Amino acid sequence: MLQGCTVQPLLTDLYQFTMAYGYWKSSKEKATAVFELYFRESPLGGEFTIFAGLQDCLLFLSKFQLTKEDVKYLQSVLPPTTEQGFYDYLRNIDTSAVTLRAVPEGSLVFPKVALLVVEGPLAIVQLLETPLLTLVNYASLVATNAARFRLAVGPEKRLLEMGLRRAQGPDGGLSASRYSYIGGFDGTSNVLAGKLYGIPLFGSMAHSYITSFTSMSEVEVQTLKPALEGQPAVDFVSLCKEWLARVCRLLQVPQDQINSSELAAFISYAMSYPRNFIALADTYNVMRSGVPNFCAVSLALHELGYRTVGLRLDSGDLVQQSLKVRRTLRTCAAEFGVSWFSDVPIIVSNGISEKDLIDLQNQLTQVCGKPRIKLSEDREKMTLPGKKTAYRLYGPDGSPFLDLLTRDGESPPRAGEEIQCNVLSKRGECLRVRAARVETLYRVYFKHGQVSQGPCTPLEIRTHAQNSLTNLHPQHKHLQEPVPYQVAVTTKLCDLLTELTKESSPLPWQPDSSNHTA
Repeated sequence: MLQGCTVQPLLTDLYQFTMAYGYWKSSKEKATAVFELYFRESPLGGEFTIFAGLQDCLLFLSKFQLTKEDVKYLQSVLPPTTEQGFYDYLRNIDTSAVTLRAVPEGSLVFPKVALLVVEGPLAIVQLLETPLLTLVNYASLVATNAARFRLAVGPEKRLLEMGLRRAQGPDGGLSASRYSYIGGFDGTSNVLAGKLYGIPLFGSMAHSYITSFTSMSEVEVQTLKPALEGQPAVDFVSLCKEWLARVCRLLQVPQDQINSSELAAFISYAMSYPRNFIALADTYNVMRSGVPNFCAVSLALHELGYRTVGLRLDSGDLVQQSLKVRRTLRTCAAEFGVSWFSDVPIIVSNGISEKDLIDLQNQLTQVCGKPRIKLSEDREKMTLPGKKTAYRLYGPDGSPFLDLLTRDGESPPRAGEEIQCNVLSKRGECLRVRAARVETLYRVYFKHGQVSQGPCTPLEIRTHAQNSLTNLHPQHKHLQEPVPYQVAVTTKLCDLLTELTKESSPLPWQPDSSNHTA
């Protein structure tokens, strides 16, 4: 069953309906058109994009239908000269004649290579454009950003998404949780995202919890049973105080500077969740109160057979504070003979950037079977004409080295055979390459009004994304100044480009005649 963001047909730009009326008025509404969605350049200064949002696109297509209320509203906003027959047409349109091909969700995609290709009646495809862009752009941006965070910290560190309260509304918050997970994060604080998408949940405490305590007298429950069943309850409050005295002596922190209300909050939370104790250590003074209180409660839990989950920092110089906290944890671990304590996870939050982590460690392209190209003085906005197929070429080491675009109907490239192509770059160089393996990028996901492939779970998409990143050569994964990944066109597609642009200035990827073989 498809799960995702449900989008209504009216979540689009007004000009999509005015253009659709123009097609209808010219009797072109049924002409077959091909729409390709791709990035002109990869986001965030990188060299790749994680494709996300496909499930939402399929859900949108499968439910696309203008209601009577939708059409009535359009009658109130479109020009009064719009003929009634157009509204009758809108009441009856659906996606039964639409086909959607796409790369699998979670795949790496590169500039100029379409993420998805939509084919169908011209007016209907036009009406689908903006919603599909909306569903793919944000999702892919969030997933790509998450993937860059994962690359910044490596595979071992845990990345947790806790941005719901700062998100762009409830829909934006839910989508951010989902696509951060797909891009490489390990969990979220968003409970609804956990329920809907099976994302592991994570949570600790807020500053408000700690400040709600004013003294130790508010800790009403004094005892805690050890982890080993059958043993009598222990006076946990007294045990924590004993450990606090020992920790303060070791760290040379005056015990009278320790905030007792913070200690009360930690003790109360630890007795509520002895197997899942996480403390927020920066409500008052990190090194002279929060960390000593955390160490005392954690070591008391250890004495009863429990192990602390982590310590969280949410303000200040997170890098320097993390280093100081780690040194303190190692000092306590060595002094008190608790080896695991030196490796207690330190969780940092609050506006973490990619740099912070490093420091811590759309176009219509074919109508009626005739190729269309958008010519622009901005060469980056020129489209690649015609219906196309895309292939990914892999080297002997298993990593992809080139994406090849071909005209529809061309013979597919074969592994081991020489392939001649022209790179889409300013130099437009002619290449002859051999691939150890060739992958067809597009699959049919929607046809005849039906989803044609079963949906993947967020975990499956996440796994595919991580495997794709692992296979990509490290030079293309650099967070700063990555080596460009090559995208090329076949000789036949290059000929078509040349023919359609021969009256304009040469394209930046158009080859010299000396390098071109017909």
